[in-house]
Amino acid sequence: MSRAKPTPPAKPPRYITPEGFRRVAEEHTRIWSELRPRVVAEVEAAAALGDRSENAEYIYGKKKLRELDRRLRELAERMDSLTVIEPRPHPSGRAYFGAWVTVEGEDGVERSYRLVGPDEFDAAAGLISVEAPLGRALLGKRDGDVVVVLRPAGPLELTVLDVRWTRPEQ
Repeated sequence: MSRAKPTPPAKPPRYITPEGFRRVAEEHTRIWSELRPRVVAEVEAAAALGDRSENAEYIYGKKKLRELDRRLRELAERMDSLTVIEPRPHPSGRAYFGAWVTVEGEDGVERSYRLVGPDEFDAAAGLISVEAPLGRALLGKRDGDVVVVLRPAGPLELTVLDVRWTRPEQ
């Protein structure tokens, strides 16, 4: 019997669009080149005032610096684990990762969603994760398909009006 530890299962790849990766990289750059140097200067100025044990500016600044460093590590690890996928139209006209899908709800209202990875979803901007119930329901669908999304508030029936690979006009 072997005493070797079992290897953990491989994590599935995490996909992201080039635009989503650019946003993550821009946040990392902004923290590293703008926010962190400013906080370091504030901490240095507070430290120069003397007794650090009762110096609120120093204590708060160090805490803020730790939070920024934690966020930098988190963003760096995320960028290392992401696979950037350039969305390309599928010959079948089906909706896949990166596609913009326009749907009509039971209420007659049209909405457009982009199918993206879980690291870039933003429901307010119409970016829906392919791992979310709506994203899973729309994957592989084409114009005219009807999908039913199971949600806590009850099932929602949507009709796919358009699948495209460029942002629809608002």
